Amino acid sequence: MNEFVLEMKGITKTFPGVVALDQVSFSVKRGEVHALVGENGAGKSTLMKILNGVYQANHGEIWLDGQKVHLSNIKDAQSKGISIIFQEFNLINTLSVAENIFLGRYNDEKLINWKEVRTEAKRLLESLGFSFDVNRIVGKLSTAEKQLVEIAKALSFQAKLIVMDEPTSSLTKTEEEMLFGIIRKLKENNITTIYISHKLEEVFRICDTVTILRDGKVIDVKPVKEIMRNEIIEKMVGRTIDMDYPKRNVQFGEIVLDIKQLNRGRLLHDISFQLRKGEILGIAGLVGSGRTELAETLFGAEKADSGEINVFGKRVVLRSTRDGQMNSIGMLTEDRKETGLVLPFTVARNITITNLKEVTSNLLLSGRKEKKVAEKYIEALNIKTPSTNQPLMNLSGGNQQKVVLAKWLFSNADLLILDEPTRGIDVGAKYEFYCMMNDLVAQGKSIIMISSELPEVLGMSDRILVMHNGMIKGELMGLQMTAENVMQLAID
Repeated sequence: MNEFVLEMKGITKTFPGVVALDQVSFSVKRGEVHALVGENGAGKSTLMKILNGVYQANHGEIWLDGQKVHLSNIKDAQSKGISIIFQEFNLINTLSVAENIFLGRYNDEKLINWKEVRTEAKRLLESLGFSFDVNRIVGKLSTAEKQLVEIAKALSFQAKLIVMDEPTSSLTKTEEEMLFGIIRKLKENNITTIYISHKLEEVFRICDTVTILRDGKVIDVKPVKEIMRNEIIEKMVGRTIDMDYPKRNVQFGEIVLDIKQLNRGRLLHDISFQLRKGEILGIAGLVGSGRTELAETLFGAEKADSGEINVFGKRVVLRSTRDGQMNSIGMLTEDRKETGLVLPFTVARNITITNLKEVTSNLLLSGRKEKKVAEKYIEALNIKTPSTNQPLMNLSGGNQQKVVLAKWLFSNADLLILDEPTRGIDVGAKYEFYCMMNDLVAQGKSIIMISSELPEVLGMSDRILVMHNGMIKGELMGLQMTAENVMQLAID
């Protein structure tokens, strides 16, 4: 039997104006967990879409188990034992677990034996070490349980190679441990995993080999035990990053936000704090602690039941996001694709959408003005795009995130709420984003940053508020800002 379950040889893929993959060779040994890392836009997703039959390469070959194959579509890839679990799950929330696992496997001419379907679905879940009711509706499952259903669905195709794309991006630490246990179980059963993640600590915990891509080319392939974290980062970004979190020295100004005894149903209780000009205020807490609910209320997406919101010394009532914007507040939402961007629109339109009056002439949108504005922010934020007219869906996650930031900068927002601002973007893009945050506060903007990544909160914040059960449990400054102190308040 061939040592390699997968060999992709000399893969080249071009799009108009872009070489996405340039002579990429990628080989994966049978039964290993193989990490595929690189900056957003490095070519990881394109390579995996070719493996899954979504794209066809312009040049190159794919070999499975020593046999050359042609993968013309997703079903073709599945029939050859390849399954991809994307960051956005491919499940139907209104159907049951069993129905989702075997969706599309039956036609109208065949009478479905539902007892057999449920029995097989139960067996697949039990093979992963879990047993729960396969009649449950998927929409009522947790994120971790949905991921389990996706893995069971992959196994139902007799998958020998499973690709996991950012599998822990929405998981709690407990759920992450559950996932790692499943991956180890797959490995014991000689099933190969390609693991795509921006979280390098996961690569070192769970993976055997790492392939590093940059600008559509393979930079290096090494056993994980033979490479250091800093070496991976340098090869990913093509430069040395001296520190994870760039330092700054900013003098804080006047109070720009003053919150007094804010309440919202059962979600927020007696919230009081202040934010100063030029400050980055971190908000930490476990999932469900009320962080996002607080951000929504401060932006006007949800209305508070009681309490005071004072912006730049003026008491305001925020009933809508329009109210938030009118009071110079902008928000990068946790899910940029669902609530932060209009993916089919162009880069230019996404940047100008919050302030269209500035790019109109005689009540008509001016393409010339819109293009000029977009070019300004593309240059300022180093957004990688072939043109201002590029549909936003074609940009990498990190560049999409920069477009969200550009949108709010163009709206002249002075107070920015960043909810999980670096989720799903790579190490190099994170560093650029942190530098942009520092530049913004140096210009007099103020930032509230919510993040589940504790090192990020500790590394970027001037002060940290820790939330638990909808309340602020404590405030940390200076030497008090340690992981131990944050966690003690977060779980109390």
